[in-house]
Amino acid sequence: MLSDKSRPVVTATLPVVADRIGEIAQRFYRHLFAEHPELLDGVFNRGNQAHGRQQQALAGSVAAFATTLVETPERVPEQLLRRIAHKHASLGIRPDQYQVVHDHLMWAIGDVLGDAVTPETAAAWDEVYWLMANALINQERGLYSARGVRPETVWRDWRVERKIKETDEVVTFVVKRIDDRLVKASLPGQYVTVRMRMPDGTLQPRQYSLTRADDGEHRQFSVKRVRGEGGDPDGEMSALLHDHIEVGDVLTLSLPYGDVVLDDAGRPVVFASAGIGVSPMAGMLSHLVAAESGLLITVLHADTDEASFPLRRQVVNDVLALRNARMFLWYEKGASSLEPVDAVFEGLMDPTAVDIPGDALYYLCGPLPFMQAVRSRLIDSGVAPHDIQYEVFGPDLWQADLA
Repeated sequence: MLSDKSRPVVTATLPVVADRIGEIAQRFYRHLFAEHPELLDGVFNRGNQAHGRQQQALAGSVAAFATTLVETPERVPEQLLRRIAHKHASLGIRPDQYQVVHDHLMWAIGDVLGDAVTPETAAAWDEVYWLMANALINQERGLYSARGVRPETVWRDWRVERKIKETDEVVTFVVKRIDDRLVKASLPGQYVTVRMRMPDGTLQPRQYSLTRADDGEHRQFSVKRVRGEGGDPDGEMSALLHDHIEVGDVLTLSLPYGDVVLDDAGRPVVFASAGIGVSPMAGMLSHLVAAESGLLITVLHADTDEASFPLRRQVVNDVLALRNARMFLWYEKGASSLEPVDAVFEGLMDPTAVDIPGDALYYLCGPLPFMQAVRSRLIDSGVAPHDIQYEVFGPDLWQADLA
């Protein structure tokens, strides 16, 4: 909670800071990496930097946190903080790194806003930063403690046992533990960070959802090849995994983290995904099959066509293995399927086109426009916003409200 001294200052300056927060974030990262190039070696993903996603994530999260402090001071944005904390824990972020970020962020604010940053303004935004940072540090400390690790020990080597071509653009990796340490089980819907050394010698991290329930020996994740668009470069991590990592190679993975996990409240569940967004849904379905669940499950998936549907065989088999599961598909290139599903529609997903129990819990994953459209349609049809969870791939953690 902001102090009485800082609240009116933040309230007065928030419009100015928010209006230029994107520029502040860009200056911040340039200054940070100039002084600490080692942070690009294993901590920050430079692909996200090139695309501007990391800058957007920082800018949006700081602005969203400050807005909450001003507009609803009695509560903090728990969902936003929880998502960031899980991402940080999967990267092994340390408490001391928050001081480094603080110093360069405050420099960037002063550099962009110039004389508008009075000592009172600087002190107020310093308070905003440390309120957010300390909340994250506390959450991350709890996440590390719950797993019995320290930031530097979240990593573990695994050997690739299988590499499966799912579609022209997606491959699945099944990795097996190398050492004798206990495999700490993931929760349904969580992800791991894969950390690899690029051809130039730089370590790069990337998060991938676990797509099958753990068996104590193996983990499984799927990777879509990232094609550069509009002048952006191709994804170097996905290209390396697709083109050069083979059976027998060793990969470094973090422990599983992620706050969007399957609720065990016993209510009906609806999974709505598009494209590679099916990844966390496949993981949740696999957990349900392993538990021999009797929950009423509705699976909704949208894709270009049947050949583009990642993990299709696994997902369909798991739906068939569950006692009370149904599956509906939407294909842009025609309403036809060879799979034993309940119905196939042509075009974009419309969740209101199928009969769904009124007390269901919803899980969404896919491109942001897809989730925005589906969530809006669900809310318009009477679904309570708190019954809809979603997973955002990449660092766009500030999307606290998709509507």
